[in-house]
Amino acid sequence: MITFFSLSADKIIAVEHPEPLNKTDIQKLEWAFGNATATDRKTVDGFFVGPRKEMITPWSTNAVEIAQNMGIAGIARIEEYFGVPGKESSYDPMLQRLYEGLNQEIFKTSKQPEPILHIDDISAYNTQEGLALNPDEIEYLESVSRRIGRKLTDSELYGFAQVNSEHCRHKIFNGTFVI
Repeated sequence: MITFFSLSADKIIAVEHPEPLNKTDIQKLEWAFGNATATDRKTVDGFFVGPRKEMITPWSTNAVEIAQNMGIAGIARIEEYFGVPGKESSYDPMLQRLYEGLNQEIFKTSKQPEPILHIDDISAYNTQEGLALNPDEIEYLESVSRRIGRKLTDSELYGFAQVNSEHCRHKIFNGTFVI
């Protein structure tokens, strides 16, 4: 179940918990949220921008831990939602989504995992998915595929590309180590 806390007309905090919150826990959360007001509404009307339901934010992880440290048990997720004028409001679609009203389903997802893809052409897949692998890296991955006797999967290629991205590049390829 989700309890909505209102900080203003433009800011709602949603708290997911399996059992009803007791009065003391509600008071603690109202204080922790900057004197928010708990509502007994199951829905909140309006347009809101908030985190994608598939992604628990770092803010939520910290807020849940703070609630646990305050002695509030059972909270699964806490997220912030900001009121916006309408459907044409801007937001970052990579991290957020636009909600037309908030309800008890805002954290539920029905997306099923996609099947594992075994990649035939690493170079073409690199271009298609924008993995930014250079020719040496593609050659290396093709040699790994030959060595293990099977095609590499999409998640293996994404994992390699992420580990070998510009912020970690020194770990695998193109690094210069000075001792």
